[in-house]
Amino acid sequence: MPKYQILAPVPDKMPWQDKPENNGNNHVLWRYTENPVIDRNPVPGVARIFNSAVMPWEDGFIGVFRGEQTNGVSFIYLGKSKDGVHWDIGPEKIPFVDEKGEPFMPVYAYDPRLVKVEDTYYIMWCQDFWGAAIGIAKTKDFRTFTRLENPFLPFNRNAVLFPRKINGNFVMLSRPSDSGHTPFGDIFMSESPDMKYWGKHRHLMSRSGNWWESLKIGGGAAPIETSEGWLLFYHGVSGTCNGYVYSIGGAILDRDEPSKVLYRSDSWLLTPEVWYEERGFVPNVCFPCATLQDPRDGRVAVYYGAADSYVCLAFGYTDEIIDYIKAHNKLSWDDTDIGRR
Repeated sequence: MPKYQILAPVPDKMPWQDKPENNGNNHVLWRYTENPVIDRNPVPGVARIFNSAVMPWEDGFIGVFRGEQTNGVSFIYLGKSKDGVHWDIGPEKIPFVDEKGEPFMPVYAYDPRLVKVEDTYYIMWCQDFWGAAIGIAKTKDFRTFTRLENPFLPFNRNAVLFPRKINGNFVMLSRPSDSGHTPFGDIFMSESPDMKYWGKHRHLMSRSGNWWESLKIGGGAAPIETSEGWLLFYHGVSGTCNGYVYSIGGAILDRDEPSKVLYRSDSWLLTPEVWYEERGFVPNVCFPCATLQDPRDGRVAVYYGAADSYVCLAFGYTDEIIDYIKAHNKLSWDDTDIGRR
């Protein structure tokens, strides 16, 4: 019986591989030995798929995938899988429509997340809205994808919904930024009663003095609700003489007031160390976008993009991950308040 309860539906199945005997310096996440699960040139016209999100669906899994076309422009593609590892990705872009059913495609779209709230699946992505901004669409059947109004003005990225309403409102994380390869950024939180009008903006977490997140941070996978709080996998970025390095970090947020950070690890949970993370179109990137979890035994599967070239998997147990975050807890002065000024 897990020490910390996961407050989420029990899946029929999920990908899994037991922890290896030798897991290096970090023992709470371990890589799938068959990584990457999606390689280069996965479908005609698409050079790379990475930074993508998946969920259980029917008798298997469904995913929204960042497909970098051979012309360099990213769009979102739909994929299905029986086991969460081997994917059948459609060759056509997801056909977004507006609320009248008319075609409404973004100019480009990248780094999607996929979150179910009540009976509706929401897709969030980064796009152009006269500058880097966030797009949102909804679906109930993965056949019709209806775009909603853009939630925020430019410039913003890394939108992630919480998987349930909190105090009656939808809650979303984002990372206000600029329109380039942002050299700064903190995580903020916003609320909406209807997925149309957003407000009650709160500061969640700042970048820190820890080397792996000293430049900027951003939301990753949808937060996992546990008895200890919301478990958040996020990305932290450092600058080096040879470019940025993206690592995966972990934090625990208050369940009822998630702008309050309860615990935050001063050490990364996963950082680029193997060839498919260190070598690719953009080297040295581990970028989390989705998780699958089993409340019965606390298992977690983390989907992450590697080197802007591949989709990969890592595994862990929530008990070990939460204990690790608490044991390595280091909060800044503004982590613990509600983030209002």
